[in-house]
Amino acid sequence: MKKLCPVLLCLLPLFAAAQKKVDLDRYTFSVQYRSLPKVKIDSTYRTYNVTVEGTRLMQPFLKDLQPEETVLLEGWRKLKEKGHVIIHIKLDDLLPESVSVKERTETQKSRTGQITTRTYYHEEVKYSFAATAVITDYKGRHIEDIQIADRSRKYVYNSPEFALRPLAEGYFLINTFKVTADLFRRNVTNAMHSLNNIITDNYGFKEVNGNDIMWIVDSKKHPEYEEHRNAFRQLSEYLFSMNASTPIAKVREQVKPVIEYFERVKRDYSTTSKHDRKMRYASYFNLAVLYYYLDEPQLMQKEAQGLVLNDYDAKDGHAFERTAVWLKTIFQTNNIYTRHFAIDINSFKGPFERDAVTVAKPTGIK
Repeated sequence: MKKLCPVLLCLLPLFAAAQKKVDLDRYTFSVQYRSLPKVKIDSTYRTYNVTVEGTRLMQPFLKDLQPEETVLLEGWRKLKEKGHVIIHIKLDDLLPESVSVKERTETQKSRTGQITTRTYYHEEVKYSFAATAVITDYKGRHIEDIQIADRSRKYVYNSPEFALRPLAEGYFLINTFKVTADLFRRNVTNAMHSLNNIITDNYGFKEVNGNDIMWIVDSKKHPEYEEHRNAFRQLSEYLFSMNASTPIAKVREQVKPVIEYFERVKRDYSTTSKHDRKMRYASYFNLAVLYYYLDEPQLMQKEAQGLVLNDYDAKDGHAFERTAVWLKTIFQTNNIYTRHFAIDINSFKGPFERDAVTVAKPTGIK
């Protein structure tokens, strides 16, 4: 039997230690994709218009706001009237519910040690506001009611501070019109912002810029250190190159060598040791994340199941399983199986416009 040379004998303990211990660190990457509607609606509907109704009491404050101009349903074309979908907004009164004077005491100490106390007063007004949006289609069919501001939520307005209590008392009464106008504008603006988020989540096609993580070997002495980092660099570059408007067939081809690498790691580190389970965990995790952004929920679910069976942070596998089911459901709801396609809103025609057209189906519909 040949004897091992002294150099190899010295390296063996180091190699064994590297096999027993592995550090995984989070590495962040950026990606862009397009959100798909959560609510099923006629796929030929891609235009909308907005109407606003205010109360008699709030009408003087409403005339200069034009909240209908700020409503945006992303991925749809907005018309002045007669869209496929009508968003009718009802703005209710802004109602003061209580008025009281609050005080604040301020203590100051001079350089000579003399202490002075000053009291300041302001008026506190608690009020509520309500607004709803009723969504129907051009045929008169009801789609959804959205409560965008609710009276169960109480708001607080604080007047400027005064050194004399009588100046604070009655501030709101004296400045009712100006204060109410400012508060109404603020609440209407917030309500329209909330409405934009809700309708875009439910029916829109928003460009989403996101960040996510993968687990990469960070133990320099580990045999997979360089390849792991190189695999992540490639994935990060490919995923960063994706955008919401461009199909991802090219990216799917580019990432194949990286997928093969992580699959190989799963095969090479196949024992039940903690070290090997940790290495497989990184491969399952990274592939699950990758398949999510490649719009492959079935393959993501497969990696998620592997994470669970691997028995190292199995909770991540269960979370990925839920995400994969959610993504698959979103695809089925819309009959669109990709989140990367171009949208030209100027090509959309309303139901009563001349030469009305049917919305072209993006690549990825099966």
